[in-house]
Amino acid sequence: MDFEPGPDVVALQRRLEEFMDRYVLPYNAAWHNAVAEGSYPPPFLEDLKALARSEGLWNLFLPGLRDHEPGSRLSNLAYAPLAEIMGRLPWASEVFNCSAPDSGNIELLHRFATPEQAAQWLTPLLEGNIRSAFAMSEPDVASSDPTELQTTVQREGGQLILNGRKWFITGAAHPNCRLLIVMCRHAGEAADASSHKRHSMVLVPLDTPGVTVVRNIAILQHHAPEGHCEILLRDVRVPESCLLGGWGEGFSMAQARLGPGRVHHCMRTIGQCELALALACERTLERRPFGRYLSDYANVQDWIAQSRIEIDQARLLVLRAAWKLDRNDAGQDIRADVAAIKVVAAQLQTRVVDRAIQIFGAMGLSPDTPLAWLWTWGRAMHFLDGPDEVHLRTIARTELAQARGRMGSSAAYFTTPEQLKAPPRIR
Repeated sequence: MDFEPGPDVVALQRRLEEFMDRYVLPYNAAWHNAVAEGSYPPPFLEDLKALARSEGLWNLFLPGLRDHEPGSRLSNLAYAPLAEIMGRLPWASEVFNCSAPDSGNIELLHRFATPEQAAQWLTPLLEGNIRSAFAMSEPDVASSDPTELQTTVQREGGQLILNGRKWFITGAAHPNCRLLIVMCRHAGEAADASSHKRHSMVLVPLDTPGVTVVRNIAILQHHAPEGHCEILLRDVRVPESCLLGGWGEGFSMAQARLGPGRVHHCMRTIGQCELALALACERTLERRPFGRYLSDYANVQDWIAQSRIEIDQARLLVLRAAWKLDRNDAGQDIRADVAAIKVVAAQLQTRVVDRAIQIFGAMGLSPDTPLAWLWTWGRAMHFLDGPDEVHLRTIARTELAQARGRMGSSAAYFTTPEQLKAPPRIR
């Protein structure tokens, strides 16, 4: 299990770090000012995107795909450190056309779109000309059980008709969002049909009649400019050619999307935790309460050490999951590995950022540092892409299934009176 990147990947990491430091980070304050003034996306963003593209730092998660050369694609393991670097600034991924949910939607379109669908949607997404959203979670059912999703799709006269309500749909408020990929349940299908064959994905242009973006929902009082939106679908009609993949294949397609996407999410989280730890360390070297620097207090040193240990542990776990995704030629079930990194990343961010806020004091709660936003996002991650409890159940079920398979094999580790009376002979 070798996580050491090759020289080409190391060179790419250095180029990305240099670009971030030289071009992106100096615009951070301007980005926040523009968003606060209602100018989103900021006008300089297109210039940064053009510059990143000219430097070859574009579609980093799928390089070569635009030229139909899937063999040149970066592995999940190679891309993971790049996601960590971009993750330090929440808005930076868009500069390199690596934003969620576009990266996952591009993966779906690349794998399942017809040539006509690819020409209409995949190419503009790869060019960075449009944005997209993935509409799955709903307000009226427990989205932790996706088999219960209620948004329906039915076939009628060569059309697909959609009805339902989605919410917390990331990216739908972005001015350049043009496409929704909607997960739907088949209307009128028998309830005893396979629960994982009753859903399909439909490509819905955002300007289709019947599609209404009701509101951008705040997360812990923070509004994301790109949106976490509630969307109403009322008698939305699109041609049957808008079906993505096969009828009833929605769940299997979603699984193909979620694995790499969660690696991206978790590595961006680790980048944000590294930033929080760096800010906390600098703060301890500057603040001097009661005649001693914060860095001299044993409890503060413990916080710093615990954060460093936990970040490095989480990174290794995510890299292992990425490594397994890359090697999954035999179709091995790695759902537990993907579930584990999602739980660990969310817990990591709330712990590490909470310690950093405590070190900063009142400033840590203010918008003067990124810490309050980072904690908010970390807390939201306990729900995003499924609540922690669902992922823990996946891990537990995997462990229990393995235990059933080896039932009785651990009996030799017990020491019973009967075993003591008749020890085996050594021959």
